[in-house]
Amino acid sequence: MRCRDVDALWDELRGECQASLKETVHTHLRACPSCQAVYEQYAGVAYCLSCLPLPEPSCDLTKKVIQHLAALKGAMAAPIVLSAISTPLGRLYAGFKDNRIAYLSLDTGGSPEEVAARAERRLRRRVVQGQAPPWLVSAIERFFSTWKVDDAVVDISNLTPFEQAALRAAARIPPGEVRSYAWVATQIGRPKAARAVGRVMARNPLPLLFPCHRVVDSSGDLHDYFYGLEMKARLLQMEGYRG
Repeated sequence: MRCRDVDALWDELRGECQASLKETVHTHLRACPSCQAVYEQYAGVAYCLSCLPLPEPSCDLTKKVIQHLAALKGAMAAPIVLSAISTPLGRLYAGFKDNRIAYLSLDTGGSPEEVAARAERRLRRRVVQGQAPPWLVSAIERFFSTWKVDDAVVDISNLTPFEQAALRAAARIPPGEVRSYAWVATQIGRPKAARAVGRVMARNPLPLLFPCHRVVDSSGDLHDYFYGLEMKARLLQMEGYRG
């Protein structure tokens, strides 16, 4: 075996090669001082590299991988069907899958395609347009007559456990009443997470049904609302709020 053959086989020898090949190389090394010196250099570098700590995974990369996996899962799942429904507030876009409502949006003047794209970004699931089935129309009509929604007809399973807990706490606020972000945080056992609760309300995929409009800041001010403070005040007045 020639010296240059040993050099070319270095990576293979470090892995799982045939025992007979390793023995042939070792026989060459015992008789070749120059190859012995090179071997010692390689072995030294390999030892130093093995002593280095493993690098921490990039938070950004981890997040991107999780988002990519979620997108793949959403692409393979049955799509959410987006339908337009007339209500006392004007037109609503309701997205449903199976027999549950997964997305709701007030009409702000954008096209149905824009609404569908926004729903896809929020839920990471494919959205298509279709007709509203009778059960969906009835569920929306029932909400506007009772200001309550049956938990069996809504679906927030695509959200994180924290988001689900915050929205379910908001749903426990009686119609016509308000509670603070801090109140919601306390209800879910996270009393210091009022700001995080605010972010959940701002990204609520099912406004009205999970009534983020009933959540205000600690001073009682209406604070903020995706559809504007006038709409938030209007909703509360419709429910009977007199604050």
